Amino acid sequence: MTRATWIHWLKFNAVGGMGIGVQLIVLTVLKSGLHVDYLLATALAVEAAVVHNFVWHERFTWVERESKNVAVRLLKFNLTAGAFSILGNLVMMAVFVDLARMNYLLANLATIAVCSLANFMVSDRFVFQTSVCERR
Repeated sequence: MTRATWIHWLKFNAVGGMGIGVQLIVLTVLKSGLHVDYLLATALAVEAAVVHNFVWHERFTWVERESKNVAVRLLKFNLTAGAFSILGNLVMMAVFVDLARMNYLLANLATIAVCSLANFMVSDRFVFQTSVCERR
């Protein structure tokens, strides 16, 4: 990995740490406070974290990689990292909670850790990579 990639990795994880807080708060409010089914609550909590993380990645993690079309970048982020996160979280939450009888919050932390590396790679190499047209 290059020095720049390491710096992005560290920033990505700092943003991810904040996103974990967002995800756990939303999940707790929906599941424990509003009694929403844990899988639906998980999907909504992950999407809240995805949007939160996108804003921070755009303005902090990959700030030097400007884009003329932030809406397209948000769509790319949602369709890649967001989809990996939501699908990965739903599948792994079902396995950890239903099959392994794990507490839903602990299960959620485990799924976040598993999805993290794939999300970094797709974000660094695809979502926040500026195109040749945008560099001109």
